[in-house]
Amino acid sequence: MKIKVMIIDGNSDFRSLLMHHVTTHWPEAIISPYDPVASGQLPDEFSGAGNDIVLLGDDHGDGDALDSLRRFVRANSFPPLIFFGSSTEAKRAALKCGADAYFERRNVHHDALIVRLGDLIRTQDLLSSTASLFIGDLKTGINPLIKGYRFIRKLATSEHSAVYLAEKESGGSKMVLKVLRQIPDHAGGIGAFDRFLQEYEMIADLDHPNVVRIFDLGVADDHAHIAMEYVSGGDLRQRIDRGVAEEDAIKYTRQIAAALAEIHKVGILHRDLKPGNIMLRDSDDIALIDFGLAKRMRLEQEITGSGEIFGTPYYMSPEQGHANDVDARSDIYSLGVIFYEMLTGEKPYLGTDAMGIIYKHSQAPVPLLPRRLSQHQALVNLMMAKRPEDRLQTVTEVAEWL
Repeated sequence: MKIKVMIIDGNSDFRSLLMHHVTTHWPEAIISPYDPVASGQLPDEFSGAGNDIVLLGDDHGDGDALDSLRRFVRANSFPPLIFFGSSTEAKRAALKCGADAYFERRNVHHDALIVRLGDLIRTQDLLSSTASLFIGDLKTGINPLIKGYRFIRKLATSEHSAVYLAEKESGGSKMVLKVLRQIPDHAGGIGAFDRFLQEYEMIADLDHPNVVRIFDLGVADDHAHIAMEYVSGGDLRQRIDRGVAEEDAIKYTRQIAAALAEIHKVGILHRDLKPGNIMLRDSDDIALIDFGLAKRMRLEQEITGSGEIFGTPYYMSPEQGHANDVDARSDIYSLGVIFYEMLTGEKPYLGTDAMGIIYKHSQAPVPLLPRRLSQHQALVNLMMAKRPEDRLQTVTEVAEWL
């Protein structure tokens, strides 16, 4: 894979280290190193054009790396940016300024860096390949495919859909638009289209404080969209990056369990439970979103296709990772992974590729919590047990344990 990476840092050894990480995994990568100490700060008009990703270190001599970060992210269409800093304060500041990811420069883990790089590059490629379809007329902010809404900014993109913050033209209220990426005429498009419509049908009637509210469904010949409430507090992934206190981890886990109990009660599995699909309201309460992979328990396997794997490997149960039948206990496993990550700030299993992570979920021991958190080990063990029959059997039991 011939990717283009720009590395900006005043320390030549650190630039070489990052170059080594990148080229070990992508031998054909084109690296553009830049020394802001020797060459001076990049100008305000620097847009990152021509690069797939920018790696920005905090060694800028007398310059301010965070100031450079702020200027970069303000540029139109600036590529994804990873910031490398030296303190918890720098991490908070970098993520608040708009960095897509953060790593400690003194302790860069190769596997974690490569996985994050790959995720950001793939996301950028998907967005670029469909920009003309989804963004519409940026001068007016109107997306011609979705009448009645004014486009504000892109929030996320995935294989099957794109998510935008928008404003309803009548009334001006902000909401989130999720737009189906594939069209039914394309190969594989029918399955994605059906799953997208099922997402709306399954959650539209739910009324629970920890489940996102759905307002509208729009369907046209070649696209569909869902309008849902705008939850402005960011997602749990960002919250974990900033650090989650033990009492907050317990509170969030209780609320996620309450939301899962509600959807399980009406026969829905989430199947893609991860921090990016868990939002925080201004009140610091949880709102569960993105049921695009959810499945009514009574639906047959042909909806997703025999043998296909949907979901995120970091949070995927062993049975889902091996394309076996899943039930509510699979969501419990994913919640256990999230609980562990909230408590420790680390994912329980890492790997260089998806199958390596899936293998560890199936075969590696349940990780141990630090001693100061050992009172939660029994619950983590019961949620992350390899065999479904060895886990807690309902999310109600999770709340009881907490």
